[in-house]
Amino acid sequence: MSECIQLSFALCRIGIYTCFRALCCKGPPPPRPEYDLVCIGLTGSGKTSLLSQLCSENRENIVSTTGADNIRKYWSRYYQGSQGVIFVLDSASSEDDLETARNELHSALQHPQLCTLPFLILANHQDKPAARSVQEIKKYLELEPLARGKRWILKPCSLDDMEAVKDSFSLLINLLEDRDLEPSRI
Repeated sequence: MSECIQLSFALCRIGIYTCFRALCCKGPPPPRPEYDLVCIGLTGSGKTSLLSQLCSENRENIVSTTGADNIRKYWSRYYQGSQGVIFVLDSASSEDDLETARNELHSALQHPQLCTLPFLILANHQDKPAARSVQEIKKYLELEPLARGKRWILKPCSLDDMEAVKDSFSLLINLLEDRDLEPSRI
């Protein structure tokens, strides 16, 4: 008799498990969409370090891109096909570098291939003592008047707080997904 009860109990457990899987586990999650993003910023802003850290790569061997100031004029060659823009700036940079960053950001925001795309602006190096606040950077970059009507996010970040960086990327993904849901215009 006890064997019969055990077998019945085992079948009942299997039945509940099968029912649970059928109701709740309908297979693997749907594939996430992939987006082509362009990441730009001045030399030393931390683009490579941030992206390497996000990809769990060793950042000790990262060397700043040499001659990057000379290749800035070629950035636009990488814009075609982009669906979003990541602009990284050094929030602890000199006034001159911050002005250069502002000019490059304004240029990107007005570029025909980028002007309708969502922008994630990362105010990097927030862990440095000379770092400017997001409000200071927002005012200095003149984002409100220039980017009015555009979709952009300005977030502080540093390599010491990768959760904040991941949260910033999640916000950008939300903008990209919202864009995918908008009806296409003819």
